[in-house]
Amino acid sequence: MKKIDAHAHVGYFGSWCDVGVTAAEMVAAMRQYDIEKSIISYPDNSVTLVALAEHPTRFCGLAWMDPNKGEQTVADFTALVNRDNREGGLSGLKLHPLFNAYTANDPVVFPLIEAARKKDLPVFIHSGHPPFSLPWSIGQLAELYPDVRIVMIHMGHGHGVYIQAAIDVAAKYDNIWLENSGMPMHTKIREAYNRVGSERLFWGSDAPFHHYAVEILRTEVSGLSEPQLEDVFYKNIKKFMGW
Repeated sequence: MKKIDAHAHVGYFGSWCDVGVTAAEMVAAMRQYDIEKSIISYPDNSVTLVALAEHPTRFCGLAWMDPNKGEQTVADFTALVNRDNREGGLSGLKLHPLFNAYTANDPVVFPLIEAARKKDLPVFIHSGHPPFSLPWSIGQLAELYPDVRIVMIHMGHGHGVYIQAAIDVAAKYDNIWLENSGMPMHTKIREAYNRVGSERLFWGSDAPFHHYAVEILRTEVSGLSEPQLEDVFYKNIKKFMGW
């Protein structure tokens, strides 16, 4: 079954993580697991741009921005996404509230969301870790910006309460989509598909933090039919990104 990875990273993450992958290594793994394309991001956007230039048909890049940096970050974001993806530009906004220490509904985030809204670009937001990246905060952001397409990465991540909250919040706000990498409860994938909507759930790997085989198997055993799995693995994210 063909796949598009809705959430991955090219580059090295140090400290406690100590994981990394080069663009060439990721492309080789993508061939092994029948992944047509990966949406990638990295704190240093130049790493993403280089990977995209080297493998333009394999990667789509997101601009990883830190809203704490003020007005300059909006200018930087606008410059990074100013070109079409086929010309080497980036195709959306990546926010990591835990990594950069803010909440999704903090006013410091609003200028970047406005910039994404003006360009009709999606916003991918890490979820699942208190106090910064909880589903409820992302829901409040979605309520404030109903015309912005928001992807809740990890759909609550590893805590059952946050996983359930991610599904509940996405069911309430129709401008939230869910991505399932690193989320351990296979049964919640089917629940999200049925409750949130058949078009609003994406498969992702979060490579290199998680292994492709594990992330694929969890979705495969979720109880979805083959046509439903095709939605999650491939069709939904392709439609969402307009490919």
